[in-house]
Amino acid sequence: MSHYKRVIRMERICRLLNDALTPYQAQLGVTDASGHRQLTVYDSLGGTALRRRVSLRQLQEQSLLIDLVDGLHRDLQIVEGRLQPCVIAALLQRQQPQGTFA
Repeated sequence: MSHYKRVIRMERICRLLNDALTPYQAQLGVTDASGHRQLTVYDSLGGTALRRRVSLRQLQEQSLLIDLVDGLHRDLQIVEGRLQPCVIAALLQRQQPQGTFA
């Protein structure tokens, strides 16, 4: 893929992230040596709300991008005080399959 097409694709992904995270704004940093990008989410006052290191695969594969956005929504709810970390732990525990013991 040409450099121009990669730039256009990343701009499109950034627009999608911004649409999904409104009223927050997302900014993707440059790709590092290991192929990851710094994703910074800013609040309406321009302060940093979240910072995540994401892989290019997370940004390029639809299902992984959806998972990323879902996780960002959850983390933003915690930052806003709308969801307590203990509630998340309980939800995660409930989602884990129950094992059988002999």
